[in-house]
Amino acid sequence: MYYRPPPWLRNGHLQSVWPTLFRKVEMVAPESEVLPTDDDDELHLDWYRQGSNRLAIVSHGLEGHSRRSYVLGLTRALLSDGWDVLAWNYRSCGGVMNLQPRFYHSGATEDLERVVEHGLGKGYETLFLSGFSMGGNLTLLYLGQQGEHTDSRICGAVAYSVPCDLAGCAEVLARPSRKIYMQRFLNDLHGKMKEKSRKFPDLIDVTGFEEMRNFREFDDRYTAPLHGFESAEDYWARCSSLGRLKDVRVPTLMLNAEDDPFLSERCFPESRAELGAHVTMEAPRWGGHVGFVEHARDGYYWSERRAIAFLQDLG
Repeated sequence: MYYRPPPWLRNGHLQSVWPTLFRKVEMVAPESEVLPTDDDDELHLDWYRQGSNRLAIVSHGLEGHSRRSYVLGLTRALLSDGWDVLAWNYRSCGGVMNLQPRFYHSGATEDLERVVEHGLGKGYETLFLSGFSMGGNLTLLYLGQQGEHTDSRICGAVAYSVPCDLAGCAEVLARPSRKIYMQRFLNDLHGKMKEKSRKFPDLIDVTGFEEMRNFREFDDRYTAPLHGFESAEDYWARCSSLGRLKDVRVPTLMLNAEDDPFLSERCFPESRAELGAHVTMEAPRWGGHVGFVEHARDGYYWSERRAIAFLQDLG
């Protein structure tokens, strides 16, 4: 399937912001569930059930949540194709602060594994994984870690706008031309860190947060120490999915647009040595970051049509 947006949408920045500003996806209210973790924390889940024996699990992006338009758009398409859907929120996301000092990060596959096990425990015969941006990296890293031990009920995955090279993407987002994106992320994270500092003043200090300008500074100060990494570089190296793609053992599609303003050059692997036998890389010329906008009567975006076509090809 070839993606060809209208001429006025052939711009990566416009594609990236358009859905946030203008897309509305009407959905029935989900059934909410709080899933406990082994370390006395909790994950907040949204279930969309229609009696299917197939379940799709959808993972959102950095500072996103389970009811963002891109999550709802894919959820609607999957429901129409006969799937039940579970969209989940990372720790501290979805409007509810989590209980532990830690929050979420690009390599927190133990939480995705907990959600997968919970979903499979409901008796589903088939499970599909999908993730957007950070959620795409999380999905691919999880599948790479599972490798030969991947549950036989997992049929495949689709990952969109994947920052599989975390160090490179951090450098891209630190550029002056990306300041608007970086500042928005930092503003959102500042609010969370302030709330956590009130609960855990001995562990988290937000003094001088306003002077932070990039992910290197944030990850060095917060992500790394709160999650057991030595530094931002150590975190990026250990949690980038690029080096684990070759270990994935289920059919997987990675969709990264060439004009994505968040991604580094290494986020477009081409060789089988990097991709392995089961990952297919598609790089549309346009699409931005979690964009792939389409103006259609049914309200679907191209990315959602591509996922359904991929699933149907799997049989």
